[in-house]
Amino acid sequence: MKSELSYSTFHPRNLHLAGYDFSVLVQAHPTLSQYVRPNAYGDDSIDFANPQAVKALNHALLKHYYDVVVWDIPKNYLCPPIPGRADYVHYLADLLAESIPDLNHEKVRLLDIGTGANLVYPLIAANAYGWQCVGVDIDNKALRNAQQIIEANGLQQQISVRQQPKPESIFSGVILPGEQFTLTLCNPPFHASAAEALAGTQRKWRGLGKKPPQALNFGGQSNELFCAGGEGAFLTTMISESRQFARQCGWFTTLVSKASNLPLVYREIKKAQAVTVKTVEMAQGQKQTRFVAWTFQPELSKKRI
Repeated sequence: MKSELSYSTFHPRNLHLAGYDFSVLVQAHPTLSQYVRPNAYGDDSIDFANPQAVKALNHALLKHYYDVVVWDIPKNYLCPPIPGRADYVHYLADLLAESIPDLNHEKVRLLDIGTGANLVYPLIAANAYGWQCVGVDIDNKALRNAQQIIEANGLQQQISVRQQPKPESIFSGVILPGEQFTLTLCNPPFHASAAEALAGTQRKWRGLGKKPPQALNFGGQSNELFCAGGEGAFLTTMISESRQFARQCGWFTTLVSKASNLPLVYREIKKAQAVTVKTVEMAQGQKQTRFVAWTFQPELSKKRI
């Protein structure tokens, strides 16, 4: 039975448009079965406040839809929702198709800033479009886990990871001299402190009808959830640094979770002297989000999406 969630706002190519078919997902990953129960509407679902249930669901989704047979993350690392991550990738593919004539997806090189232990964006992008992907993170433990996922699934020819040696930097130190990327993506940390991240986690747990935790112990490591200055400061650094790599990357893109940060983002992109900026709105059920893309290359600005 499908889940009760609304998927009508997903990208048309999103494989999760019809919701979660738990009978199929349990066949793909039998461990999921122990967490599936009827919800208040009588539909099969899981307890989304249970990290083990969410991890089992993610594993089943990655295995069934993206041919990722072996997947796991260390305890307390971010376990992102697969359907929303897929949306970002599909809209990026639209951006490329509209701006690059005779696009050959097999030649696309994607740089994932903050790939995490889960490696979800490269796994989706490599399977859905055949893109070559490089995942970057400052967390060595996360990267070791990501490398294990790559090797266990035989994806060494499509996906690689590298460590950002300078935590205060975004692109500097990971884009090599002369290296070319078609585009970048990023899901930035959007809290300014551990206290703010905890408050956000507590709100989510209350929304799920659960007693909120009193410590930040579920749903992400510190670098995944917050940074000094929050999302705005992170994006300011990213945009400023992007100018240094203007000819080495076609499109720079990032999620902007807080709409209130958009004026700052546009101001910083203008200051960096990008030639084109595009904003793509996305929605998954009740959640509204968007990504902003900018380029310094006029040849990519001829078409509109």
